[in-house]
Amino acid sequence: MKIAIAQINSTVGDLAGNAKKILDAANQAKHLGADLMITPELVLSGYPPKDLLLRPDFCVACRNILTDLVEKVHGITLLVGYPHYAENKLFNAAAVIQNGDIIAIYYKNTLNHSAFYNEGHYFNPGNEPCVFELAGIKFGIAICADFWQGNVSTHTKYADISFLLVLNASAFQIDKQTERYQITRQRISETGTAVVHANLVGGQDERVFDGASFVMNNQGELTHQLDEFAEALGLVEIQHAKLLPGKLAVSRSSIAGIYQALCLGVKDYVAKNNFPGALIGLSGGVDSALTLAIAVDALGADRVQTVMMPSQYTADFSLLDAKEIAATLGVKHYESDIQPLFDRFLSCLIDDFQIGSNDSDTSLTQENLQARIRGVLLMALSNQTGFLVLTTGNKSEMAVGYCTLYGDMAGGFAVLKDISKTMGYELCHYRNTLNKVIPARIIQRPPSAELRPDQTDQDSLPPYDVLDAIIKAFVEQNLTPAEIINKNYDAADVAHVVQLIRKNEYKRRQAPPGIRITQCDFGTSWHYPITSKYRG
Repeated sequence: MKIAIAQINSTVGDLAGNAKKILDAANQAKHLGADLMITPELVLSGYPPKDLLLRPDFCVACRNILTDLVEKVHGITLLVGYPHYAENKLFNAAAVIQNGDIIAIYYKNTLNHSAFYNEGHYFNPGNEPCVFELAGIKFGIAICADFWQGNVSTHTKYADISFLLVLNASAFQIDKQTERYQITRQRISETGTAVVHANLVGGQDERVFDGASFVMNNQGELTHQLDEFAEALGLVEIQHAKLLPGKLAVSRSSIAGIYQALCLGVKDYVAKNNFPGALIGLSGGVDSALTLAIAVDALGADRVQTVMMPSQYTADFSLLDAKEIAATLGVKHYESDIQPLFDRFLSCLIDDFQIGSNDSDTSLTQENLQARIRGVLLMALSNQTGFLVLTTGNKSEMAVGYCTLYGDMAGGFAVLKDISKTMGYELCHYRNTLNKVIPARIIQRPPSAELRPDQTDQDSLPPYDVLDAIIKAFVEQNLTPAEIINKNYDAADVAHVVQLIRKNEYKRRQAPPGIRITQCDFGTSWHYPITSKYRG
């Protein structure tokens, strides 16, 4: 027999569109001779539907679209994930559909309680396994956390199954596939059962699902691997209850995977929210250059526009570099000198508020004023064109507040929100290995906000390799300042960085959503109070 894995990019709430994708894949799989097709977790509703699940009308709509889908499925057995409402309870479910009928339903036993998914807030857990038989072969079902966090080996009904079918909505993060392999081999060693994974693909708000669905035999050997970051239909052939070796897609390097995750995140955020394109404030610096490259790779040059907004502090080579990368990537590029607007604002501050233009205490005011003028212009252009403003700030800046509210933080989507400055440089080098689009001077020059004469980032911050290491230790690894110092970091640097992280929570709360790629981003995983006196 043949099993098809439908690696589908579904959209939350697009029930008819998702059902069509499932049915089209099922018909294609049937044409290819498949007897069974497995889909990802909650593929019918899209994942995660979050508070849509609290709306009775949404749950009814999911039920109705499932009923319609069931009637159209013939000649193939289909395993589809969906939200199931029964007896005043809502379940994260999988239905086994066969010849216009549902022959079995499985309710997810182990719910994902992470802050982003919070499944316990919406779903009731199931408590029973589900086994069905097809062509003399017994299959068991698990849904995502059942497999990754639960203990499927404890179900006695699964003791004599030949294959465990796992419906996944497992999001991308750095080196996640390696972790998936490790856990799968551990489960196989516990059960002796081959495992078939069908993982969701596509961007959904802050999360990117990378697909990369795979199969391992009962020896823990990888037999099939679908493509990453793309919809796919894979075929798994079984003879005498044994897996035959199949196609193994080539896995990308870690940095290539991160870049593709960012591209897919941008592509789907723009497309699924019906924006005609993206607008970027181009500074001649490394972050805006990287954001532009990602946007063009994700959307195409005809759907991206850039604006350079120089002031008296903008270096001539910044103007030249911005023009060069815009021309290389083929995007429409504008320039608008903000100096006249800046002078008008300063005049207003001097005349109406008696703030002296030469007062050293107003330096930060003047720096932020430039950033906010640029933010206003970008948002006005966004209103006019309908294009989404992509902000260009990175995780390092977001951590320590080296960013301006309503200035460079103004926009709709933060592409580099979970990308440290040092990782940004790695991504630039990687992108230039594909074809050189980012000018060397942008990568080599000392980073600067260019908001005052001869400014560099290191006037205010430790070197980025030091800064990023301290941020990672405090934010992602939950180390205390003392523990970070014990890793041979300067005590003054650690105290300074940690203080900045703590005092800038209010800024991060007002930042646009951005793509998660680490184990702790500032959108879905970081939930610290703004008001707190704890200094441990």
